[in-house]
Parts: sequence; structure tokens; C-alpha cells
Amino acid sequence: MDGLELLKSKWQEENQQLPKLSYDDIYRLLHKKSASIVKWIFIISIIELVFWIACGLLTPESNTELFDQMGLKQTIRITYVFHYIIIGVFLVLFYLNQKNIKTTATVKILMQKIIKTRKTVTNFVIYNLVSTALVLFYMNFYFFSNKEQLFELLIASNDSYQNLNLESFTSGFFVTQFILTILALGFIGLFYRVIYGILLKRLKNNYKELEKIEF
Repeated sequence: MDGLELLKSKWQEENQQLPKLSYDDIYRLLHKKSASIVKWIFIISIIELVFWIACGLLTPESNTELFDQMGLKQTIRITYVFHYIIIGVFLVLFYLNQKNIKTTATVKILMQKIIKTRKTVTNFVIYNLVSTALVLFYMNFYFFSNKEQLFELLIASNDSYQNLNLESFTSGFFVTQFILTILALGFIGLFYRVIYGILLKRLKNNYKELEKIEF
């Protein structure tokens, strides 16, 4: 018997001596991992909410005054209220998903809860991306439709606009706004893809492992 065969034989002997995980052991392990992932989804969504609220509170006063003078105060207020109500609903769903997965007793139900959690997270991501895109494009469209008023207000508050005419201001300002909008959406999309994407992938892997022991 050559060296390779000896190594194979030794490996097989050692492998046979390793403790084999039972059905219940595997289920408990996957259950624990899934509950931990859903818990982190809930925690990250709360951190995200706090971050955006902080960003709103730290908005420069000059920007707030500009929105007021442009007649957007009420629209922004209604948008914020609606947005945070929707986010609150998602937070409740994330919390319930976490609570339900913790108390799940069977493989089949755990698989159903994982599917439900993945759908909730996917809808959360889609809502945030779509709502952000709609708000940003609406704001820019509104500014463009009222560019004369916007130009006058910016001239009055910022000396750097004094040497510009309306045409050069319009092209420069809105090209910049368009680029910033695309970058903002790209950054948010990348954030969701990296953070929630990793967590969803782990949940998907757990689901596949559960399929193996169930079927």
C-alpha cells in the first residue's frame, strides 16, 4: 500500500470516529443561526432609522429655509410622516419575524418563516429605493419647474450665484443635482446589497440545509 492509500485509510478511520450530528442537532443549529440573522436584520433596520432621523435633524437651516420659501414645507412634512409610518410597520414586521422564528418548533414552519422574512426584507429594500428615487426626482422636477424663483432665492442668499445668468445656473445646477441623485441611489442600493444581501444569502443557505433534512 503506497503513502496516498495509507493517508486515505487513516482519514476514513478518523472520519468514522467523529460524532455524527442527529436530525435534531442540525435543526437546532440552523434554528439558532436563522434566529440570529433575523435579529440582526431587526437591529440594523433600527440603526438605519436612527441614522436617517439624525440626518434630518442635522439638515442645515439654510436648506430648511429654502424649502419653506419654495413652498415645499407642507409637502416635506407629509412625506416624512408617511415615510416613517411605513418604516414603523416594517420594524414591527421585523420584530414579529424575529419573535416567531425564536418560538418555531418544526422544520417546516421554520422554512416558512425564513421565506416570509426574506420577502419582508426584499419589500423593505424595494420600498426604500423606490420612495427615495421618487422623492429626489420630484424635488428636482419641482425645482426645475420653478427655476426662476429658485435662482432668485439662491442669488439673495449666496454671493457665488451673483455672476451667473438663469441659463448657466439651470444647466449647472440640475446636471449636478442629477449626478448627486444617481450617486445617492447607487450608494443606498450598494448598502442594501452588501448588508441585507449578506444576511438574506445566509438565510437562503439555511433554508437549503433545512430542505435537505426535511426531504
